[in-house]
Amino acid sequence: MEDVNDLQPYLDTFDSAAGYLDWAAFGPLSPAVRAETLADAELLGSGRRSGIDLVSERSDEARGLVAQVLGCSVDEVVLQPSTTHGLQHAMQGLRGVLVVSAQEFPALRVTARRAQDARGVLSVREIDPSGGIVTADAVAEALDDEVTAVALSLVDFRTGAVADLAAIRDRIGDRLLIVDAVQGFAVVDADWDAADVVCGNGYKWLRAGRGTGFARFSDRAREHIEPVLSGISGMQGDASSVGVPAPLPTAAAYQVAPADHLAAGRLAAALREVLDAGIPDVAAELRSRARAVMDLADRYGIPVVTPRDRHAGIVALQPAPHEAAPLAAALANHGVTVTARGATIRVAPHVGTGADSFVLLGDAFAELAAARAVVEPAPAAIALPEPGSSDDLPVSLEVTAAPAQALEASSADDITR
Repeated sequence: MEDVNDLQPYLDTFDSAAGYLDWAAFGPLSPAVRAETLADAELLGSGRRSGIDLVSERSDEARGLVAQVLGCSVDEVVLQPSTTHGLQHAMQGLRGVLVVSAQEFPALRVTARRAQDARGVLSVREIDPSGGIVTADAVAEALDDEVTAVALSLVDFRTGAVADLAAIRDRIGDRLLIVDAVQGFAVVDADWDAADVVCGNGYKWLRAGRGTGFARFSDRAREHIEPVLSGISGMQGDASSVGVPAPLPTAAAYQVAPADHLAAGRLAAALREVLDAGIPDVAAELRSRARAVMDLADRYGIPVVTPRDRHAGIVALQPAPHEAAPLAAALANHGVTVTARGATIRVAPHVGTGADSFVLLGDAFAELAAARAVVEPAPAAIALPEPGSSDDLPVSLEVTAAPAQALEASSADDITR
């Protein structure tokens, strides 16, 4: 990994409270994003045309930065209110058979079913891969001549497993590959060339807030996906056009209304930060933070279900059934914020998660270990490095629901994309 000092300016922008380990659900806004919001709001409040026009330029800037991350033309990028909006445009315009995992996040599964029911030209084929992780082999088993597209998440929302886009592309041939990128965009060094459609949002790892969605439709995607939801902003001509104008030949055809320029400004500010830091370095540092969480869990005998070989910032813990509620209580008691879902607790640090947070997390794990009926030898002491080190250990969590209830609750910010 590159010298962490190269990342230090980016790490210094993280100012959320210690113990926040829920970045896969919501990313507290960065200082640059907050400043951009205030500045643009002042310009829009001035009533001056120059200020209004300046803020409107944020949308083009954001599209350009998304294209830079994806390595594509700006004409292939369109801003969206959310990840799901982009997926709706893609799936409503599909024909044939779409393959999707039965264990995928609802943004994919539900959107696919809605598209199937709406037009009668698309059929959804669900697969049930082992462990819920979509692999090239699992996809290949579902393929036949009727399959026209495959949809999946770059990063599994439950386990943090990273999909091998290149391998999946190799197996599906010339079928379309649609990727929900919200859990990894700009913090995972992905092979974006393998995807035909990429949809994401900046409100998690990018720290840009909600409303900062986007979608990329490649040239090939636009050949096969009808812009059936195209609105006034996706048509040729202008508002005075008579009749129903043809859709634009670019990705702009897949939009309903003009973009929110304030949201675009937030997305642009967030992307500037991560591009300045360098996505490969950010991705490596994020994996190191996730490994630190895994190391702590291993020390205290808490099972980890996240793959050790292909993971991003999410670490899924699956304590023994009788330890699930006590662990949730311990995390809450030590001020650690995570997402509890069923019997699984999802811990999601970011690159700016420092040693103080890992101390809190370790304290919560130690509390659980101490409460076990069978007393086990205390784990070896953990040396905590300085914040910013790739060897940093995880910190604390906060489960806001009552311990017994927390395991049945999902984060409200994780329900929609």
